[in-house]
Amino acid sequence: MKIVTFNINNVNRRLPNLLAWLRTAAPDVVCLQELKAAQSQFPAQALRDAGYAAVWQGQRSWNGVAILARGTAPICTRRSLPGDDDDHEARYIEAAVQGVLVGCLYLPNGNPQPGPKFDAKLAWFERLTAHAQALLKAGVPAVLAGDFNVVPTDKDIYPTKSWTRDALLQPEVRAAYAALLAQGWTDALRARHPTGPLYTFWDYKRNRWPRDAGLRLDHILLSPDLAPRLAEAGVDRAVRGAEGASDHAPAWVVLRQTAKRRRAGPG
Repeated sequence: MKIVTFNINNVNRRLPNLLAWLRTAAPDVVCLQELKAAQSQFPAQALRDAGYAAVWQGQRSWNGVAILARGTAPICTRRSLPGDDDDHEARYIEAAVQGVLVGCLYLPNGNPQPGPKFDAKLAWFERLTAHAQALLKAGVPAVLAGDFNVVPTDKDIYPTKSWTRDALLQPEVRAAYAALLAQGWTDALRARHPTGPLYTFWDYKRNRWPRDAGLRLDHILLSPDLAPRLAEAGVDRAVRGAEGASDHAPAWVVLRQTAKRRRAGPG
């Protein structure tokens, strides 16, 4: 089962890129962020024609999240993150797909910091952490995938000091991400690639893609019962280099149908 997270950065503008990648990569589940489309503007028919059913939560001009599934219909279980009835931003959607509960998220950027936007980011993170704990308590096989807008460590960004004041790197945000993992979630990309860069985002400015001046913002977290099924993980970097590309590349994992058996020890 191949599960992908991809910040598409305007699903209608980048639809040709998305469809071309779907044909090549053939993922089973795709979590999209930054749709930048109203609910009625989501290109559901074009995706159905490509073999993907979808559930989505759109928002005009900003935000927006969706879950696509190949050859099956995702069953939507939640369209917003619990904990704040006044939060109407389209940043979280959840669906059951082939026996796995998939949460697709787009965490607030938080800039400029300090300030209200950064405070809102930390508050949203607290709600995510509480919901993640509830999922673990429920004992369901779960995946949290999306643009977390967090650079977890210094090895997840190219050598630079230009981002030091950015909300993506602040100690409070990194601590929140670490606390999420401490619940028992596995950062799948780092589990398979513990060293070296795993960039998923290259800003359009300052020639950052040609210079490979990237950041790792997009993460896929696996619940404890799914982590043993992790077979592969990676980033489709080439997608970022295509004409008209998003500033993010798809990050993906492949899960085995069952956990890999351990070899028996000497008798």
